[in-house]
Amino acid sequence: MQETIQYEGLSSVLAQVGFVDETAAFHGALCGALCVKQSNEVDLLLLLDPAGDQSLTIDTSAQKALVEAREQTLISLQDNEGAFAPLLPHDDSELPSRVAALVAWCEGFLFGLSTRPNLDLESCSEELQEIIEDFTQFTRASIDGEDNVELEETAYAELVEYIRVGAQLVYMEMRPRPTPDPQSSKKLH
Repeated sequence: MQETIQYEGLSSVLAQVGFVDETAAFHGALCGALCVKQSNEVDLLLLLDPAGDQSLTIDTSAQKALVEAREQTLISLQDNEGAFAPLLPHDDSELPSRVAALVAWCEGFLFGLSTRPNLDLESCSEELQEIIEDFTQFTRASIDGEDNVELEETAYAELVEYIRVGAQLVYMEMRPRPTPDPQSSKKLH
């Protein structure tokens, strides 16, 4: 079985290349892009620097690590037994930083979906449209220091679970299908 990508490992690679945003945002963008593009069509540099205004240095080892992260993410999205999870800081991190990462993951996911030209959400199922709308709402999530921490932890865990399942549902409905080979579809008589 292939090892899954870890938050700290990806954070280290992203820091090495000069990525200044939240690691969760990159993972969300990667997931969103994999929902609408073949793995080899996902432009990792675009996901790292959509505006083209960062000074990124992607050497061979970083490129290899990012490609491996892409492939591991794809495998987890395809897993029917729930292996997929949004890449977020560990639960021992402060709740406000985890909520900020969750917001960044959702923003990234929506950006990743937008990398598909002419994406038409109107043609998608109502369930998928609702998930996308919910992810959009989650980009506004925040935590107030005066809130009940135990209640907020429970709400956070429920959001993470919803995102986990929702992202896989988006992948299952929107994933690109390989173009059939016309030669393989010829009938033999």
